[in-house]
Amino acid sequence: MSTPVLAIVGRPNVGKSTLFNALTGKRTAIVGPDPGVTRDRVMGDSDWNGISFTVIDTGGIDFADDDMQRLVFAQVHVAIEMADVICFLTDINAGLSDIEYKIAEILRKSGKPVVVAVNKADRPGEEPLEYYAFYELGFADTVAISASHKLGLTELLDAVTAPMIPIAGEGDEGDYITLAITGRPNVGKSSLSNRLVGEERSIVSDIPGTTRDAIDSFIENEFGRFLIYDTAGLRRQSKVGDRIEFVSAIRSKRSVEDADVSVIMIDADEGPAEQDTKVAGLAHNDGKASIILVNKWDLVDTSETSMREYEARIRRRFEFMPYAPILFVSVKTGFNLHKFWPLVLSVYEASTRRVRTSVLNEVVAEAVIQHPTPQKKGRHLRIYYATQGAVQPPTFIFFVNDKRLMHFSYERYLENRLRENFDFFGTPLRFIWKGRAARDESQSRVTPD
Repeated sequence: MSTPVLAIVGRPNVGKSTLFNALTGKRTAIVGPDPGVTRDRVMGDSDWNGISFTVIDTGGIDFADDDMQRLVFAQVHVAIEMADVICFLTDINAGLSDIEYKIAEILRKSGKPVVVAVNKADRPGEEPLEYYAFYELGFADTVAISASHKLGLTELLDAVTAPMIPIAGEGDEGDYITLAITGRPNVGKSSLSNRLVGEERSIVSDIPGTTRDAIDSFIENEFGRFLIYDTAGLRRQSKVGDRIEFVSAIRSKRSVEDADVSVIMIDADEGPAEQDTKVAGLAHNDGKASIILVNKWDLVDTSETSMREYEARIRRRFEFMPYAPILFVSVKTGFNLHKFWPLVLSVYEASTRRVRTSVLNEVVAEAVIQHPTPQKKGRHLRIYYATQGAVQPPTFIFFVNDKRLMHFSYERYLENRLRENFDFFGTPLRFIWKGRAARDESQSRVTPD
């Protein structure tokens, strides 16, 4: 059985994201004074009195007749369908309006248990007289709270968890692989995420920047279990004009840090740009296994530009990460998407691969024989032995006589030999060089297999 789900719904600027953060204990949802800050569904975990449940924060409903509000409204409907219990959040200062009555009617038709939370009752003690007007919405479970001051949350949690029937999971469900889908705005990140998940999880439109939060979704298929982060588009720093955009950019960067695999999306019609390299640089610097996904290939005139020519352009632009595989796709038509999951597994397995110290030293010794180590002023670099110190990324420690004798070109040579022998496909490698003094200190700590 799945974990119970609580959906928070209401009109804009009533404090849904503030309540979401209070219930989950994390600043996952972006909070701002402007209405409509939350556009997508954001999910987090919470628990109360031994009942674990998932909380969904939704975009504000205002019934405006525009494309964005229709997209938000569709998202709210999906959240209501997913939910086991609904928290209808209202604002005691704003009072009741036609919007609240329309939302109440929608919630009644859903047949789900509904708890009305009257927010911004910031003074502790008895509920103010204005609170009682919200019983007109017709829901028996109505509580006064202050999400920002965390008042009344005990009563709210008691009310929303009462209809939930906690069912223990049947054992450990195993690990999962996390993916961060990154790239500039409007390259198709949300479309890819929705296609992989199989539902309209993130808002998709031709308006750049419609995803402001980092949206996460679980998926299980024949290739395994995955957690997908659909991140907000990373813009040039000069284009990050307001606080919400800035926080969105920070959250996207954190998603890359938390991910096992970074999927860097490029718009094939526009071609690789400087900002794409900065997005990719986040993953490279964090040591993440990476895939470069060239989307919208259906828009490219292949009679003028072949995949090989296009790949060469990308390699020149991303010369700092030659290890990253390039996959040409069209999320819209489904072209080449059948290759996506096998590629994810391949780069993930490479990033977590461990090499026995004995085997590693055999390969290093053979590499030194074929291409002797560099020298400086008559002194040759001597490699005593090497060992793997970590994974994600694979990190190798080399104990040498004098690390100052190492040249970057020789390090690149050794990296290529390790990639050839151990198939470190799609992942960066890290080398640590320790001079003789460090070797003597570390001898007792690092022992060959």
